[in-house]
This record gives sequence, C-alpha cells and structure tokens, in this order.
Amino acid sequence: MDGTADFFRWLAEAHRIDVSIAYDPLDRKRFLIGLWTTIWLSGVCIGSSILVGLIGAWLHGARSAAARGAVQVFVQFFRNTPPLVQLAFFYFAVSAALPPVTDRFGASVPLIDNVGWAIVSFSLFAGAFNVEIFRSGIEAVPRATVEAAESLGYTRLAAYRHVVLPLAFRVCLPALGNNLVNLVKTTTLAYAIGVPELLYAASQVWSEVFNVREMMVVLLLTYVALVAVLVHGLRRWERAMRIPGYSA
Repeated sequence: MDGTADFFRWLAEAHRIDVSIAYDPLDRKRFLIGLWTTIWLSGVCIGSSILVGLIGAWLHGARSAAARGAVQVFVQFFRNTPPLVQLAFFYFAVSAALPPVTDRFGASVPLIDNVGWAIVSFSLFAGAFNVEIFRSGIEAVPRATVEAAESLGYTRLAAYRHVVLPLAFRVCLPALGNNLVNLVKTTTLAYAIGVPELLYAASQVWSEVFNVREMMVVLLLTYVALVAVLVHGLRRWERAMRIPGYSA
C-alpha cells in the first residue's frame, strides 16, 4: 500500500496528475464513505421501488375505481415531473409541513432527514415506472392461466402471489433492470440536499485539492463499475428465472 501511495504522490508532484484518494487517508476515507452511502442508498431505493411497483400494479387491477384512479394519478405525477424537482419538493416543502422532533441533545430536528427524503423521493420516482412495468408483465400472463388458478380455489391475492407474479416477473425483468440501472444513476441527485454520496464526497475532495479532472475520471469509472455489477447480477437473475418457451 505504501508503494502505491508513494507512486501516486510522485505522480501528483511530477506530472500534476493528482489522485489524492490514493495517498491521502482523509480523502480516501471521504470517498469510501461516499461509495458506501451510494451503494446503501441504491440498495434501499431498489427494494423500496420494487415494493411500490408491486403494490401499485396490484391496486391497478382492483375492482375499486377509486384505487385504480389513485394509482393512475400517482404514476402520472411521478413519471411526468423531474426527479430533482420531486426531491426538492419533499425536502423543502413537505418536510417544512411536518412537525419537528427533539433529538437526544434536546435540539429540534426535522422528522425525516435528508437521507430519508432521498429514499422516499427516489423510491416513489422509480416505483411509478415499476408500476407500469409490472402491469405490462401481468397483462402478458394468459387469462386462461389466471382462470385455472381461480378454479383451483385461489383467491385473487393468492393467484397474484403464487401464479401471476412469478410469471410476470420473467416477462418484465429486462425493463425492470433498465429502470433499476437508471435509479442507481439518479441517486447522484441526492447531492443537491447534502446527502454524502459519491458525487458529494468527490466534490469535497476536489474543492480542497483542486483535482477536479482526476476526481471526475475516478467518479465516472466508479459508476461504470457499480452499474456493471448491477447489470451482471440482473442478467444472472434473468437467466435463472427463464422458463424455456415462455419468456421473451
């Protein structure tokens, strides 16, 4: 490790290529915290957005016209407004309308912090797209399959869980994967409300070391690696769930 640090220190001094996270412990710690925050935030938002999509797709097929209308309003609102505007709306408008709480030091703090609002905003944004993705997958399941499940005594919820959803997942996994990749890239917007993710951490480094060029290259390569790992995992999941003669 010392040899690598010495090499990058020499590179900065001799050639003005300053990758400070390779030799400066403080900069490296900041960057690693940002990396972990991005991974954690992406994982939580992926899980939450899938849950939102499943619930929304279920309600979209409900007998209640009010439930179907509410899902349509939700989908249109989050699909047709910019995610950065949604994030600012939650953080500045909705947060201000909620009553504050007292922390363990006796100070008054918001009920939901900036990380919490980032999770809420990104989960609902991606969840709105997931609703349509799951809905299209459900509609691709043959009606005869659903009727066969109902004839065996399955309730609508049981047929949805055990028959329709497993088949629909296989159909919509490619589109779902694209949306989840976009969600990971969207997490960079959390920088706007001070969430210490990768872009925020990189900006802290370059604002002190003035190595914007080097940190932007590192940032770009890091996101390429993160997305590559996610895509690889999704492709393995898709191959594992494939039914010969059924999936597209």
